[in-house]
Amino acid sequence: MNISTGISLSGIEGKVVAITGASSGIGEATALLLAERGAKVVLGARRSDRLEALAARIVNAGGEAAYASIDVRRRDDLSTLVQLACERYGKLDVLVNNAGVMPISPLDDLRVEDWEAMIDINIKGVLYGIAAALPVFRKQGFGHFVNTASTAAFRIVPNQSVYAGTKFAVRAISEGLRQEAGDKLRVTIISPGFTRTDG
Repeated sequence: MNISTGISLSGIEGKVVAITGASSGIGEATALLLAERGAKVVLGARRSDRLEALAARIVNAGGEAAYASIDVRRRDDLSTLVQLACERYGKLDVLVNNAGVMPISPLDDLRVEDWEAMIDINIKGVLYGIAAALPVFRKQGFGHFVNTASTAAFRIVPNQSVYAGTKFAVRAISEGLRQEAGDKLRVTIISPGFTRTDG
């Protein structure tokens, strides 16, 4: 699982980690593992009932968790998530830009609304996360972005043209951010394959 988070689990205790797409799949599993290892997790996703249940599960197991119902398509929501971390725990060590969607189809189907959703969530959602956390990381003098791409960021197959395009974009943005980050900030990209999720 340390591959999924891009974080060394040996030094995670006391770290404040905000996670988008935290209500299911990779985000939920990441939150549970990090909380178990002593991180203070700040959960963000659209489904507040799922977030509330996850936060309660973490707290009942002796961990620390806060949550906010957010939609990564709205820039202000990412600011809210980062602000919650800073207000509740006094800092933000890691932002895991994990929220994503994958409605695949052949281009001939012209499912333009699906294309727009992938662009808004998979690309803009990551950019809005960067916009929210980067000033905080610069001010603190430390911070770590973990951006979820996909194996589709490296290999294109039929019916995944737009999805792959969004994940190529995440990869490119992450690499550019890494080059600009300097020696105080870290940038990690993870590229999982197919993952079981109900998200």
